[in-house]
Amino acid sequence: MRVLLSLGFIACVSLANFSQAATATQASHAEVDKKKAVILAKKTIGGKTLKITEKTDFYTVRILKSDGHVVDLHINKKTGEVKKD
Repeated sequence: MRVLLSLGFIACVSLANFSQAATATQASHAEVDKKKAVILAKKTIGGKTLKITEKTDFYTVRILKSDGHVVDLHINKKTGEVKKD
């Protein structure tokens, strides 16, 4: 029983690492869309998305944090880099 659990755990970890590597490779070649920009912004700050504005090179995502503060984040369309305003 322990052997099966160990093998299952190893398989899950291996698949997770493979999936993460594939996602990182795709992210470096694919342009960030609005959905991805919101996901990146929420990972960085957390909270509720209020507004998304699209510019030539980046998205501006306005987030309402749980403490009531509003934060604007700029997400680079090519790299996915997140910067606070």
